[in-house]
Amino acid sequence: MVRLGMQWKWENKWWQSNGSHVSGYWDMGLAHWRERRFQNVLDKTQNLTSIGITPVFRLQSDSLTGPYGEFGIGVHYLSELYDNNGRQLSTRFQFGDRIGAGYVFRNKLDLGLMIEHFSNGGVKEPNDGVNFAVVRVRYPF
Repeated sequence: MVRLGMQWKWENKWWQSNGSHVSGYWDMGLAHWRERRFQNVLDKTQNLTSIGITPVFRLQSDSLTGPYGEFGIGVHYLSELYDNNGRQLSTRFQFGDRIGAGYVFRNKLDLGLMIEHFSNGGVKEPNDGVNFAVVRVRYPF
């Protein structure tokens, strides 16, 4: 998966203690998924596009630098039904759950790792779910 995203920070701080707080941001993303074993056939591929929006909660230092942890649950729409290597999603509408951690450097460069899970929440079967491990690089403009 290759993904481009935009984020809008929230001004609210819901919990503050010992120089840290919980806040968050809206994350809107456009992603390209390339499946290498479409319909469980070796060397058969499928390309999907995903668009989604996710509210993300982040525990971070008040200085907005250093380590952080975050999680969110959002909604996504897929351009095609997912069917890869025996795993299927039967709807184009998906929930996207994520949990991640990272580090913001003094120059505001943000490097992070994230696990993201896509599923339709049991609305329709099959609903095998899809998981991604994501390396993320962000820089605010």
